[in-house]
Amino acid sequence: MKKEIELILPPEFVNDYSYQKNLAARELKLNTEDISAVQVIRRSVDARSKNPIFRAKAIVYMNEGLVDIYSPIDFKPVKGNKKVLIIGMGPAGMFAALRLIELGIKPIIFERGKDVQSRRKDLREIQQFGNVNPDSNYCFGEGGAGTYSDGKLYTRSTKRGDVNRILNILVQHGSQKEILIDAHPHIGSNILPKVVQTIRQTIIDCGGEIHFDSRVTDLILNAKKIKGLIINDGKEFFGDSVILATGHSARDIYYLLDKHKIKLEAKPFAMGVRIEHPQKLIDEIQYHSRERNPNLPASSYNLACQVDNRGVYSFCMCPGGIIIPASTTSEELVLNGMSVSRRDSPFANSGLVVSVDEKDWKEYKSFGVFAGLEFQKEVERIAFEAGGKEQTAPSQRITDFVKGEISKTLPESSYIPGTVSAPLHEILPKNITDGLKKSLLVFNKKMKGYFTEEAQILAAETRTSSPIRIPRDNKSLMHVEVEGLFPCGEGAGYAGGIVSAAIDGERCADAVGCILK
Repeated sequence: MKKEIELILPPEFVNDYSYQKNLAARELKLNTEDISAVQVIRRSVDARSKNPIFRAKAIVYMNEGLVDIYSPIDFKPVKGNKKVLIIGMGPAGMFAALRLIELGIKPIIFERGKDVQSRRKDLREIQQFGNVNPDSNYCFGEGGAGTYSDGKLYTRSTKRGDVNRILNILVQHGSQKEILIDAHPHIGSNILPKVVQTIRQTIIDCGGEIHFDSRVTDLILNAKKIKGLIINDGKEFFGDSVILATGHSARDIYYLLDKHKIKLEAKPFAMGVRIEHPQKLIDEIQYHSRERNPNLPASSYNLACQVDNRGVYSFCMCPGGIIIPASTTSEELVLNGMSVSRRDSPFANSGLVVSVDEKDWKEYKSFGVFAGLEFQKEVERIAFEAGGKEQTAPSQRITDFVKGEISKTLPESSYIPGTVSAPLHEILPKNITDGLKKSLLVFNKKMKGYFTEEAQILAAETRTSSPIRIPRDNKSLMHVEVEGLFPCGEGAGYAGGIVSAAIDGERCADAVGCILK
């Protein structure tokens, strides 16, 4: 017999099994000897009261054995009679490949960047010297943008697929088991590269192929049916279908599709800044205490409001993290955040972004479907020029930003390439500036102390999602015009993070499997 209950756990007892068992016995009015096991299947921090607690959903087993919530998948080698070409080895591409293997179909992945180990040198170049490799950076390379930019796994895409299945596969390949129970699971940029390497080995061991330093430079089409790909302006590869999973920064793919008159659509997205506070300050605000209990995680926040009929919201919040340069060319400045599994940096950062749509890029309308993308590029160029050199970030105290004054000094920052004081209130587009100014005061009412001269904003945070959607049929998931082409993940406009991209990759693989039966 078993029963599901909720346990209220003070932080000091969150990892104390004996305490949990005794508490379960009291809740169910049983003797502890009657309980064979207590299994926590979900837990979250509740900091609404003065003393934060953990709320844990637990299964109490009485006179029967515990059933492990971790269930690995037996990936078996494929014969290769059918093969699918996958463009991109981010979450969508990797999980599409794994699912194809389950279906007995051979995946062949083409990744423009390098493997995770080789990427490290290029990340060091951009961090320390401002040198951007356009094919190997924080966005491009094995594992995609998520590999070296935090590894948060929270998603609202629960209706699109099995989130627990994705988390189980990550655990199977080396992630912490805690991600199976945490309400806001996080792997960390120190662990994700190892997970990605293990996934690569599974794909290869099962007969799949992975080609690094392999940029798609053209498509092989027969009328409106895709037959294959041309890699690095030379070698041709043919397959039964193509899954396009390039991520939201592979702009050359959008231009390539447009060259072949393959339908694209502009879509709304969001842009703004990275905001950075001392983590200790965020902990004090969220946990109502000057000292954080060591069993409590570095605190996070999620803020949103409407300003002049625009959404303004925090995005990709990184407690105990650092800000990184996520640029993909040498003449732009793009920021992102990351944290390692311990989340022990003294800084907390988050994207703070304003929704934008066709009203904001009307002066770029001559670019047609690429108008929003050109607007995005222009903001990145402005941020780069304002930084003054390499990948230095233009920055401003938020109190000065709201007052419209240049900051005479800047707080210490986690951003390794460095910061320089700049009038972001003048540099950023007016609608973004107005939205940010008003939202900061609104957010301070929700988190008293959030608006402080200890906080600063750095520009620019622009890659929240793709400004382009590659339209596909809702049922078949195939492109609305091109037979055999399956747009997938963030770059196609159908996902917004590691887990949602992975789910979409699996869905596309299943759709391919249906037509290749």
